[in-house]
Amino acid sequence: MKTRKQSYGTANMVGKTVERLRKERGIKQKDFIAKMQVMGCDINPTSYSKLEGQLRSVTDRELYTIAKLLNVTIETLFNDENTPAN
Repeated sequence: MKTRKQSYGTANMVGKTVERLRKERGIKQKDFIAKMQVMGCDINPTSYSKLEGQLRSVTDRELYTIAKLLNVTIETLFNDENTPAN
């Protein structure tokens, strides 16, 4: 599994979890992007990479599509298993 070259940013709360869940399911980033596009989500590889890296905000359409593709609730995307619950 490829490791992240840059540290995570602070532009969204879900990127790290999205990346983890996608990798746990063995889905390549390019394949995931293609699935998002088929579902009507206009996203390119650079934009998606920045989403996972928490370098840009995520849109509601992207959040919905990602949750559907990963078969999780939207709330699950906000639950980073490495961060203690408050």
